[in-house]
Amino acid sequence: MTLAPDVVEPLQLDVSGMTCAACAGRVERALNKIEGVTASVNYATERAIVSGLGAARASEALERVEKAGYGARIHDDADDAWSKRATEVRITSLRRRLILAAVLTVPLMDLTIVLALVPEWRFPGWEWLCVALAVPIVTWAAWPFHKATLRNLRHGDVSMDTLVSLGIAASFGWSVVTLLLGIEGSGAGYWLGIGATPEGANAIYLDVAAGMTTFQLAGRYFETRSRRKAGDVLGALSELAATHVRIQRDGTEEIRPATELRVDDVFVVLPGETLPADGTIIVGSADIDASMLTGEPLPVTASSGDAVIGGTISTNGRLEVRTSSVGAHTQLAQMTALAEQAQARKARVQTLVDRVTRYFVPGVIVLAILVTTGWMLAGRSFEEAFGIGISTLIIACPCALGLATPTALMVGIGRGASLGILVKGQDALEASGTITTVVLDKTGTLTTGEMTVRSIATVPGVAEHELLRVAASVEQGSEHLIARAIVAAAKQQIADLDPVRDFIAVPGRGASGTVAGDTVHIGSLAYLDEQGVSTGAARVYLTEADATESTVFVSQAGRLIGRFGLADTIKPNARAAIQALQQQGLTTVLLTGDSRTAAEEIADTLGIDRVSAEVLPAEKGDAIRELQAAGERVAMVGDGINDAVALAAADLGLAVVSGSDIALKSADVILVREDLAVIPEAIELSRRTLRTIRVNLGWAFGYNLAAIPIAAAGLLNPLIAAGAMALSSVLVVFNSLRLQNYRRRI
Repeated sequence: MTLAPDVVEPLQLDVSGMTCAACAGRVERALNKIEGVTASVNYATERAIVSGLGAARASEALERVEKAGYGARIHDDADDAWSKRATEVRITSLRRRLILAAVLTVPLMDLTIVLALVPEWRFPGWEWLCVALAVPIVTWAAWPFHKATLRNLRHGDVSMDTLVSLGIAASFGWSVVTLLLGIEGSGAGYWLGIGATPEGANAIYLDVAAGMTTFQLAGRYFETRSRRKAGDVLGALSELAATHVRIQRDGTEEIRPATELRVDDVFVVLPGETLPADGTIIVGSADIDASMLTGEPLPVTASSGDAVIGGTISTNGRLEVRTSSVGAHTQLAQMTALAEQAQARKARVQTLVDRVTRYFVPGVIVLAILVTTGWMLAGRSFEEAFGIGISTLIIACPCALGLATPTALMVGIGRGASLGILVKGQDALEASGTITTVVLDKTGTLTTGEMTVRSIATVPGVAEHELLRVAASVEQGSEHLIARAIVAAAKQQIADLDPVRDFIAVPGRGASGTVAGDTVHIGSLAYLDEQGVSTGAARVYLTEADATESTVFVSQAGRLIGRFGLADTIKPNARAAIQALQQQGLTTVLLTGDSRTAAEEIADTLGIDRVSAEVLPAEKGDAIRELQAAGERVAMVGDGINDAVALAAADLGLAVVSGSDIALKSADVILVREDLAVIPEAIELSRRTLRTIRVNLGWAFGYNLAAIPIAAAGLLNPLIAAGAMALSSVLVVFNSLRLQNYRRRI
């Protein structure tokens, strides 16, 4: 089993050295220059997804990234510790630089401000003392910004770090130049909140250089920590896997690394231990806690014959489990892989943001030069015009813009994974905001999918056990829900079934085979008519089944001999889930192949708005397209077995699944939890994530649009500009982290 159907698996790279969204754009452009390659680089996850290359040409991609000035390595799911270590090193480095900058900036700003405002307190060489305090700040502490700027200049490019580095260098450089050349401030100045200042108060910009460095380091430090926390939402999922396993071989138990476990091995789980892999219980019974994996609040009792999932916990019993899936094929591994892939993708709006950022930074540099020149031409002194230009340069830095979308995606997708909601990509989030109608499959989605025979009717001369023997003999080779129900009912009365030859199954219609020399057909009356069975005269002997039952007819040797009435069980919480969807302003539609009478009965029971009945599996996609043609934006909820076409046709496909086939579903959102409350929760979480992205982008764009004119008008002190710019990035990340607080509603 593979996690993706592509012939060539996309190559994933861990990229180091990126400091802003512009860096991610540069790496992306470098990779896309490789012939036949399509690359997407996500700044928030520091991951590049390269399609059309393959592992054989991985070195070519690594070389391109390194030539662009960044580090890269092939991503290894088994070595996530590498990226964690890299992040920790970066955070530690930023913390050390921030501490030094803050410790020196406070006395520096005290000196420069007090001595600037009180000339009589000035002493010989006070300016050079301030320079000495500023040098470690603007060099070592600010080195991450300068390093990124130098790297960018070598490649003829600019980034957000370029703006910060230029602001720091310009402020410090002008201060040193004024001291070396003996340039005095041109008369009294004016400080916002202070009023008129004495001569010389505006000549020294060391406080601006130091304050800007400290504010930017603080912003970068808290931003990096917050992004790590956002990533940890998903990291918690991958850490559920057990590292060791108690393998039972030759009557003995031996504790071994979980990586040594193989399919069909038997492992033992004691109370309180985590299951290391998927499997089937062969001995024992226990309450299984799956809350960390599916969001289910209460443990579920499992015993011999029941399937269990790796990553869940046996709370109170000893279990012996035969392994069915290990490693990357377990449900937990596939959930983690899908969520990681979704986090690494980009939303369409992020592509636009990256394009804007690419031209925004050089535009800001040009704007700052024009603002400075304009104020000088308007008669302001160079010192005043210079300060206004620096304010414009710093306040316009679009860091928040680059973080607005990817951080919200990281947290939203990670939170969904912890609740049993796997969002495959940003398309699902974007589609959720426009959905008007939710179409729900019946069997396996609204119902348990375990059908039972409720009623049996035969024509005169045919015994009930004979009808069961004939029908069950044909159906014994089928895995269909109706087939399993008929076989189960037959085995209660009949010890051995007859062998079947020439078995044929027609999806959505019926099945046929040869039993004891006679041709037997099982299915709807329409199917039997198609097979040339005479059904008219015999119908009068078959009493009508209950309206809530699905009816299956049986013919033998060309004549109708009886019918079965089967029924499914509605899942708990189904009605509450339907009501929750309707409270979200959504129209609900029941889509089923059952008769209209049976479908309307279930719809009335659950409060579903509309019914589309007697729809064959192949026609479900057409039913979705008809709704779309009528102007509806459709979400389809199905069990993923015979709903693949409908799930793919819908604007938003949600597959209710279980087992280890998660990666093979044709859906945008995978619902791992069996509780139907997961359906409205998935839509609500998707909408919240989308709303968070919009709020972040609104804040980021609005901040830049409002701040640039204020700074260019000379109404913003450079220090305030530096602090505001750093704060904007932190606010965007913290707003995204609010998605972690999303809780179940039903």
